[in-house]
Amino acid sequence: MIGVQFSKYFDKGRNKGPFERLFDLFKELLVYTSGDVSEALDWLNELDREYNLTDDSYGMGDFIEDLKKRGFLEENEPGVQTMSSKMEQSIRKAALNEIFGKIRKSNVGNHSTRFTGKGDEVQPELRSYNFGDSLDKIALTESLQNAQMRYGVDDWMLSGDDLLVRETDMKTQTSSVLMIDISHSMILYGEDRITPAKKVAMALSEYIRTKYPKDTLDIIVFGNDAWEIKIKDLPYLQVGPYHTNTVAGLRLAQDLLKRKRNPNKQILMITDGKPSCLKEPGGYYKNSFGLDRKIVNKTLNEATACRRQKINITTFMIAQDPYLQQFIAEFTEAANGKAFYSGLNNLGQFVIHDYARNKRKTR
Repeated sequence: MIGVQFSKYFDKGRNKGPFERLFDLFKELLVYTSGDVSEALDWLNELDREYNLTDDSYGMGDFIEDLKKRGFLEENEPGVQTMSSKMEQSIRKAALNEIFGKIRKSNVGNHSTRFTGKGDEVQPELRSYNFGDSLDKIALTESLQNAQMRYGVDDWMLSGDDLLVRETDMKTQTSSVLMIDISHSMILYGEDRITPAKKVAMALSEYIRTKYPKDTLDIIVFGNDAWEIKIKDLPYLQVGPYHTNTVAGLRLAQDLLKRKRNPNKQILMITDGKPSCLKEPGGYYKNSFGLDRKIVNKTLNEATACRRQKINITTFMIAQDPYLQQFIAEFTEAANGKAFYSGLNNLGQFVIHDYARNKRKTR
């Protein structure tokens, strides 16, 4: 019988204890407050007053003490609470589960290809030993059986012609640079675009760390300039009073990727607006009105430079303006890359879909 079966809805959070329920909400608030513990606790208290999150058996003071006891908060200065590294990792895992779903840790951490060769994933097929094959890939039982069949069970010796090795799948590794736009337009018009961008960055970093631990991920933020940040800095990321210097971001990304040995390299860029700034010897050249041809041409030149270096660029455009989308189309053509035009809700889904698909390619 084919059809849809409905069952009674059960609130999964209902089975959680008071700490776990408050903790999930607290982690979400920390992302919105860019890691400001005091502000997040103020918001949590406001929500408690409005929605009765606590009761007489477990109050907000109990929750704060539990955060300290479990190592999620640190007090480097008297009376000032900050996030611990354990809390930062917990926030990244929460972003991973929210955007990508739960992913099991990989022991190998490489990406499958359709080719056989030196690799880690053992296949059932056997072949004759060739000079240079790794000794740990020799199928010992089958090799001994070959020798016995050749010489007999009682008087036999193992020779090179008897050796068989198990075939393995060749693996690829990828070096990625994630570029995050932190220009002022990421919070303009009452729309928060930086928080979803941060969540995607945290989820992607945790995804690579758990699923592909041999891959590399560098993170760049760009406004008037571009600079590198660490994974642990992501929860604290804030928008500044910046224009958008996409050229600086692309140049820094290329510099970082030049240091990587493997041939698979890509740039993932999350942006909501047009390039509006260049750094020149005499200072900054800025123009927020429309698309400045001088800035656009230099940005397209960097896209072409990436294409020559065989660096894939995937752009995630989170603005709906037609003329900005037209620019991204020109940029993508110059880079011979990919572009996704999406709203904020499905940004993470687009990122992981394209990242996983790129991993299966061999260049």
